[in-house]
Amino acid sequence: MPVVFCGVCPHPPVMVPEVGKKQSDIVIKSRRAMLELGRRLKESGTESMVMISPHGPVFRDGIAINMAPVLKGDLGSFGAPGISFELESDLDLASAVSRAARDAGIMTVGLEKSGARRYGVSLELDHGLTVPLYFLAGAGVRLPAAVVYMGLLPFDQLYGFGMAVREAVEESGKKVAVIASGDLSHRLTRDAPAGYDPMGEEFDREMVRLLNAADAAGVMNLDPELVERAGECGLRPVIMMLGTLDGQAVEAEVLSYEGPFGVGYLVAALRPGSADPGRLYSRDLAEKRRAGAAAKKKNEGYLPGIARAALEHYSRGEKFTVPPDRIPVEFRKPAGVFVSLKKHGQLRGCIGTVSPQYGNIVEETINNAVSAGHRDPRFYPVRDEELDELDISVDVLHAPEPVKSKDDLDPVRYGVIVKSGRRQGLLLPNLEGVNTVEEQIDIARQKAGIGPGEPYELERFEVVRYK
Repeated sequence: MPVVFCGVCPHPPVMVPEVGKKQSDIVIKSRRAMLELGRRLKESGTESMVMISPHGPVFRDGIAINMAPVLKGDLGSFGAPGISFELESDLDLASAVSRAARDAGIMTVGLEKSGARRYGVSLELDHGLTVPLYFLAGAGVRLPAAVVYMGLLPFDQLYGFGMAVREAVEESGKKVAVIASGDLSHRLTRDAPAGYDPMGEEFDREMVRLLNAADAAGVMNLDPELVERAGECGLRPVIMMLGTLDGQAVEAEVLSYEGPFGVGYLVAALRPGSADPGRLYSRDLAEKRRAGAAAKKKNEGYLPGIARAALEHYSRGEKFTVPPDRIPVEFRKPAGVFVSLKKHGQLRGCIGTVSPQYGNIVEETINNAVSAGHRDPRFYPVRDEELDELDISVDVLHAPEPVKSKDDLDPVRYGVIVKSGRRQGLLLPNLEGVNTVEEQIDIARQKAGIGPGEPYELERFEVVRYK
């Protein structure tokens, strides 16, 4: 069976009468719309739900899935401990979603008790789930659920996760509803919780228009500045939900919208229909991704291209080499080299050598690229499907020189090496978020395991960065 129903739900606790008291009547439109959403969901014959929240464990490089055998939560932190929920966790569906997502190249993290402890997160249902559940229960909906949390992945991958959800649902043979929990702009008024921005209202107007048309492409192509300035929490869950409708006709209706407390609350119902090739947005996304990867490679410098080739060959079980006579003259000398890998602006691996270990800069780059992708202990090894998403930079180091004091350092121009006995820590220059010499030294010192009160020596070095 395919996904039979989708919904978008706001989640302000004030909407729950036991929490908001008289203030809950101010959002009576949203309350009534939520009950209507629950009525339609029940009418769809849904047997299980996939619920998406932006307020649980959120990862930058993957999607967390709640694997607790029983899903529990309450509104105690909002003054209503008597409003509690306990529902069956659809672990079969959750596991199928995880498998389908991983097959699509999207990392998932299944969280049980031990995993939750390791990451320092809770498996209790957050208000992004308990508030919608309150109104669904009020409409007579009491169903098992698979709970997933939004990830800070690119929009096309979030959409792809939604497609994986649909694949898992079809495999399950169940009728399933997908619920995206999220509020719109938090910056609608002067007294809004996140401050005021006039673009918040514009963002909300666009979301109402686009969801009324189930326009997935429009949602994913919203102006990034508009999204940033809106201060929302619902866009990513909505994109994940829309992915479950890829290639299908959709009957969509925004049941209500209001923003009386400076935050936009939207309730929408979406009912999938027959196949519609004109709505195969995944095809356009795949083409866009291929074009982006090709442009990235075309514009890459020589050394980053060498690093990428080394990683691609390694993924095929091959060793990449460059004949000595094919190496440009400026790279035939030995030097220390650092290779840095970033994925969507986030560090994905960085390994380097202060002094050269190989005969020339190209060999140094090849070996350090493989180490950055597969031997950096801070990260999982880079997967084949990630290679096209990597931005690669290569830093060629000049020989370090000792310095007498902090006055001889500059975090933009010089990298720093902090030494104490056999321990040493290194930090490259011109790193985002490192603005002062003190910050630079502290990070390098901590990397070396040198305590705050221990004596140390300083060295500096310059680099040539290739992108």
